[in-house]
Amino acid sequence: MRPTRLLAVMAVAVFACASAQAQKLAPGLWEHAMTVQAAGGESGQAMAGMQAQLAAMPPDKRKMMEDMMAQRGISLGGAGKPTTVQVCLTPEQAARDEFPQDGRCKREALQRSGNSVKFRFTCDGSPPTHGEGEYTFAGEHAYRGHMTVDRGADAKVSHMDMQLSGKWLGSDCGSVKPRP
Repeated sequence: MRPTRLLAVMAVAVFACASAQAQKLAPGLWEHAMTVQAAGGESGQAMAGMQAQLAAMPPDKRKMMEDMMAQRGISLGGAGKPTTVQVCLTPEQAARDEFPQDGRCKREALQRSGNSVKFRFTCDGSPPTHGEGEYTFAGEHAYRGHMTVDRGADAKVSHMDMQLSGKWLGSDCGSVKPRP
């Protein structure tokens, strides 16, 4: 799997699930952090390979790549740091209690209890992706949770366990443009 494809799947999973909470979200700039706890198969190798490729680049090319990803609100983390994705949540999206998400992913099940949400999701694509997890929200400005993601079919399924968190960075999205 290409490194950018892996990041897209991870981000889609977060966006597809984070919209499920019962309280109002604050509009503005959000940062979602994802730490892969255990990874196997193609996805785990792709993440490790992507971080190794970035580390092996000449400094000027690495900076160019990091700047390009930063313009899209993405930081790969590495060396024990989480991968982060920044998202601009419009007032309209906040009013609907949803983060923007890729149209390929759908929530299948949702169970709310107080400030916690359990969910399942599927994403179309080749290979298909599905997962489940739980979030606990701390007001309109933060959440923490975990998720498992399985990607692939038959004997070629890769599994990721992820720790997730999100925090509101402020009402001004700066250079991060809203997504539909």
